[in-house]
Amino acid sequence: MPEDRAKKHHKDRMAETLRDEISSMMEGELSDPRIHFAYVSEVVLAPGGKSAQIFVVIDGQEEEERETLAGLNAAKGYIRHELLERLGKRHIPELTFTIDRSHRLKTRIDEMLGRAERNAKRTAARVAAQAQTQAAALPAGPADLPASAGQKDHEP
Repeated sequence: MPEDRAKKHHKDRMAETLRDEISSMMEGELSDPRIHFAYVSEVVLAPGGKSAQIFVVIDGQEEEERETLAGLNAAKGYIRHELLERLGKRHIPELTFTIDRSHRLKTRIDEMLGRAERNAKRTAARVAAQAQTQAAALPAGPADLPASAGQKDHEP
């Protein structure tokens, strides 16, 4: 079945517009003291366009995240009304705010990968040092071998 690119393009444009508008509202228009510094990282529209999940990155501790989420949920009606006026659309999707913790996971993964890389470098250096000490302990060539070691007895 062919993909309907026009619908997908419209959906992507709508999601980007919602992200921009909600971000600008969060920066200056929402005066709820519960809303701490936060920004919208992504907007995912449902296939029918009736609902949208808004992923919000909140800089702060878990308590600030809960307060900000409560403040955004309380301002949901105001945000939808403002979006209706600004976008001039007939229908604005139902908004669901979700905390986006992917940046924390990315930081943790980067930290763990860096740690593994440092351990791999240390291990490689340790193996190289061991190989070097073992090579120094071995005889260098046939001249260093005892006379009997290089000859084989061939008796019939």
